[in-house]
Amino acid sequence: MRVGEQVVALARGWIGTPYRHQASCKGAGCDCLGLLRGVWRELWGEEPEAVPAYSRDWSEPAREEALWAAARRHLVEKPACAPDAAGDVILFRMRQDAVAKHLGIQARIGAETSFIHAYSGHGVVESSFTRPWARRVAARFEFPGGMI
Repeated sequence: MRVGEQVVALARGWIGTPYRHQASCKGAGCDCLGLLRGVWRELWGEEPEAVPAYSRDWSEPAREEALWAAARRHLVEKPACAPDAAGDVILFRMRQDAVAKHLGIQARIGAETSFIHAYSGHGVVESSFTRPWARRVAARFEFPGGMI
């Protein structure tokens, strides 16, 4: 099985988990980074680095792309021209010119494109990948590895 397919299957297992800032516990609570951390643990075991405490505004006041830098350390960044694929980690800017601070996992591609993310007020959900979401994409990454 391709890593991307496994990532989607694991992420769907988190659907319904309530939103909890800084948490990463399936069924109990997580935020968008916590969802990604949980899927990582299910795939590879131990997380690659300790996650320091972070505020809801992430690194906006300092204008640091902290989440992007962390993704580059542990995931494989895809070129902008690369096709979207199930299992891609999507990094979003929630406002134009703001730092990228939201993550999702591409679930479906094609006519009914969707992604899985932990969203404040909603918990972990699979959402349609609509034009407003597509406009917010800052970068895409793949989990390391090819087959599991």
